[in-house]
Amino acid sequence: MYNVVSMITLDVEKRDLKSPLGEMRKSGKIPAVFYGKKEASTPIVLSFAIFDKVLEDAGESTILHLKGTGIDVDVLIHDVDRDPVTDKPRHVDFYAIEKDKKLEVKIPLEFIGVSPAVKDLGAVLVKVMHEVEVEALPKDLPHKLVIDISALATFESVIKAKDIPLPAGVSIKVKPEEIVASVYEPKEEVEAAPVDLLAIEVVKKGKEAKEGEAGAETAEAPKKEEKKEEKKK
Repeated sequence: MYNVVSMITLDVEKRDLKSPLGEMRKSGKIPAVFYGKKEASTPIVLSFAIFDKVLEDAGESTILHLKGTGIDVDVLIHDVDRDPVTDKPRHVDFYAIEKDKKLEVKIPLEFIGVSPAVKDLGAVLVKVMHEVEVEALPKDLPHKLVIDISALATFESVIKAKDIPLPAGVSIKVKPEEIVASVYEPKEEVEAAPVDLLAIEVVKKGKEAKEGEAGAETAEAPKKEEKKEEKKK
């Protein structure tokens, strides 16, 4: 399964580089730039609220159309700079694409369904991949790829890259045998035998007593030698 999202248009305007970025952000705008092989780097500004919603709903793998005075270009989100405190976007890099050129893009994976191995056998689900790189023309790029984990029926079951359903015109860029998801049987934990603290204490005391006796014998030895020396005198 896959999900192709229709083109989303964002209204933008060219940005005056002399305008303070702080004031721009306070007014509800977010600074950005777009560039590409055939597009010069162009600073722009757009609505923060609209971009934030598009980013949340469509993600970074969706083709966007930037529209404004002197601007008419299809782009992908190339990089989002986030505030280290709020994690909110504060600057965006868009990459201008060519409609007739294939792109290599990482597409997120969405897992659906119920694994019989997990439900009935108590297995643990392991999602090895959360995204996969594909190649396709911009018009064919899916927004996400959906994987049904109901195929994981036994502990030996796995879902491989070659099992991912792909839309027409899309090819996957990872090895077909790479594992995307699997399950494993949890091992029972062996409980450690209870420790007998009383036995440990008795052994410890016995050891201390023997060491004390040995020490006493060693201390008496020099005294006997001293008595022998006195008799000789």
